[in-house]
This record gives sequence, C-alpha cells and structure tokens, in this order.
Amino acid sequence: MSTVTVALRAGEAADLAALAALEHACFGADAWDTGSLRAELTGPGRQLRVATDDAGSMVGYADVLVAGDVADLLRIATDPSARRTGVATALLGDAVAHARAAGADRMLLEVSDANAGAVAFYTARGFTPIDVRPRYYRDGSAALVLRRDLALPGGTQ
Repeated sequence: MSTVTVALRAGEAADLAALAALEHACFGADAWDTGSLRAELTGPGRQLRVATDDAGSMVGYADVLVAGDVADLLRIATDPSARRTGVATALLGDAVAHARAAGADRMLLEVSDANAGAVAFYTARGFTPIDVRPRYYRDGSAALVLRRDLALPGGTQ
C-alpha cells in the first residue's frame, strides 16, 4: 500500500459513533464501548487524536494518558483498509510529541503477543519489552508491556 496523507485533530463527542465502529473493527471483543470512549475524550491527562483522510473519513485514532513523567499509550487504532499507509506512524509521532511536551520522559503500552504486526511496529520505533501479563486479553493471549525512552535522538516517532 502507498502512504496516505492524514490530518490529525482532537477527538470530539461528534466522533463517538465513528470511534466505536473503529474500535469494533480493530479490537473485536476487547473493544471499548461508547461510554469508555466518551471518558477518554474528557478524562484528566488524556489526549485522544483522530486521523482523517483527504475525504474527511476517520482512518485512525490514538489515545494517550500523561501522568507526571510517564505517558501511557492507551490505544492506536487504524482502519484495516488504511493499514501500512503511515496512519499509525503519524499517530504515534503525534502521541510522542504530546507526551514530551507534557513532561513525560518515557512511554508505556500493552500489546497482545499474538499481534505480530503491532509488536514489530512498536519495536521498530524504539519500544522494548519490560514485562508480560499472561492471559491478559479475552482470547487468552498475553500482553507485552513495552517501554520507550522519550529522550531518543533523531525525531518524534
């Protein structure tokens, strides 16, 4: 697939239906419901950003929580039809820049050990495993806890 141009903006209440649909498409049984997504739009320390394509359609979103010097990347979701086009890279770069600006010096995330594509995506961008949570997801897969130092030289990704 080729790279697409995306615009990033703050998520808003009008996005809830599209966010819920994207959650279901990406996470199935582990998808957040509309109430959980609404809380992420307004929760303290949270930033939920959506990515839209040239037509204005939502093609992804990222949700990050910054608490002190630690940022938790809670979600990156990319529409299955827009994967491997740069959407997740743009969202991650934006999340890292936000976390740095908010004073975080490291970012943590959890990813299913069964999701080889996501694990490869994060490790290629400087995340390293620091822990494993057995049987964390509904399908029985373990969660890999990954960490990245936000003081990495050479860019924002």
